[in-house]
Amino acid sequence: MHDLVEGAGMPERFRAMFAYFNDVVPFRLKPAIITTLFLFAVLLAPVPDGLTPKAWGLVAIFLTTILAIILKVMPIGVMAMMAIVIVSLSQVTNTTSRGAMADALGSLSNPLIWLIVIAIIISRGLKKTGLGDRIGLVFIALLGRRTIGIGYGLAVCELLLAPFTPSNTARGGGIVHPIMKSIASTFGSDPANGTERKMGTYLSLVNIHANTITSGMFITATAPNPLVVDYVARVTQGNFHLSWTDWALYMFVPAITCLLAMPLVIALLSPPEVKATPDAVSYARDELAKMGPLSGKEKVMIGTFGLLLVLWANVPAMILGAAYTLDPTAVALVGLFALIITGTLNWDDVLSEKSAWDTLIWFGALVMMAEQLNKVGVIAWLSAGLQSGIAAAGLGWELAAALLVLLFVFSHYMFASTTAHISAMMLAFLTVGVQLVPADYVALFLMMMVAGSTIMMTLTHYATGTSPIIFGSGYVSLGEWWKVGFVMCVLELLVFSLLGGLWWKILGLW
Repeated sequence: MHDLVEGAGMPERFRAMFAYFNDVVPFRLKPAIITTLFLFAVLLAPVPDGLTPKAWGLVAIFLTTILAIILKVMPIGVMAMMAIVIVSLSQVTNTTSRGAMADALGSLSNPLIWLIVIAIIISRGLKKTGLGDRIGLVFIALLGRRTIGIGYGLAVCELLLAPFTPSNTARGGGIVHPIMKSIASTFGSDPANGTERKMGTYLSLVNIHANTITSGMFITATAPNPLVVDYVARVTQGNFHLSWTDWALYMFVPAITCLLAMPLVIALLSPPEVKATPDAVSYARDELAKMGPLSGKEKVMIGTFGLLLVLWANVPAMILGAAYTLDPTAVALVGLFALIITGTLNWDDVLSEKSAWDTLIWFGALVMMAEQLNKVGVIAWLSAGLQSGIAAAGLGWELAAALLVLLFVFSHYMFASTTAHISAMMLAFLTVGVQLVPADYVALFLMMMVAGSTIMMTLTHYATGTSPIIFGSGYVSLGEWWKVGFVMCVLELLVFSLLGGLWWKILGLW
């Protein structure tokens, strides 16, 4: 009888124990259990032909990390740290513990990641000096009768900067995003106060999508574009070479259509709570009058941003030659140092910018795993499987070409770097497509692949360097980011395939 009583009490004890741990542990217990079971399920699955057990182990760690981030098991930085720990201990990337540790931390020296970190810290100066509030008030005075008008103002700002800023991270994260934050905070939209949806969520989404659309409009609008030009020329033996003018002309009609429609579409997908601001213009003008003339530190911020823009746009190289080309991260360091030595920012400001250091960890971990997946042959294995699969399916060339574009674009869920994705997969996809598509339609396929190489930046909060800066500001939830990103990606692909295809037909490409 005593055993029966004890047995009857066991479920209650289990529930009590579960409730206790659910309250005290620093993670959500049910999602953690689901994620752990998923990890073991993948690890216990047969290793696919063509992959080593260690490569398959890395795939399991990567997919589990993504699942844990989606399910919000713990803060994203903690999940990234856990991935670094597992990669270093499991030695899936190396034969020695020392080598695995070096691999796990290797991406922390990546210049792109430090560009993101420095851009976040520099943007702190806009708030500290009050220049950000002033810029926000100027935008409100000009376009502030409706929130959607402010969204169009941000999109125009991106468009004007894009031809001259090869780093889309520097443009969208270092220049436009601080302005966007200042406008949102002026209207009392602040994640710290739970008021992000008043305006900040909408403007953040406009910020990232204007950045991704303009990145595809000019060869000089983002770093990987010249690599895309090289790959296109290579697979066509130089018969189809995109000059700067060609690229801008071919992309203009579909891209400008996307840019014009985007603020409206996002207003439907993620509407701001504050839509009309009839008194905003007079309010902004009054506040600008109260602020008075520019302070000395505001002038330093303006000068620093001007210097950054000139150097990011490679103006010295245009005038003096390629030897004067500067790395975007080196330019960002110059800007940060200028702010520190002028007293505009101090070292405590640098140390206290928590979002920058959080981004260093979580984005660094995702970039590390993406690089290692390429290094251990997972990406090559996927590309080879794609080629053989299409051949075996016996698809018509139209379906095969569409499938190639879609697989290339949506495989970006596995990448934390556009450059890494293009470097790893684009040449293989272009090569397969050129072999399958009739000669008269090759240019159409190539242009859809070119468009896809920037459209895919919309998908995730780690898809391109600008994404973690905007996501890190806290205005957009993970689910909202992925939902809007997927819808915008599909819509942009449709615009480019239909309107873009017609435009390229008029231009005689196919």
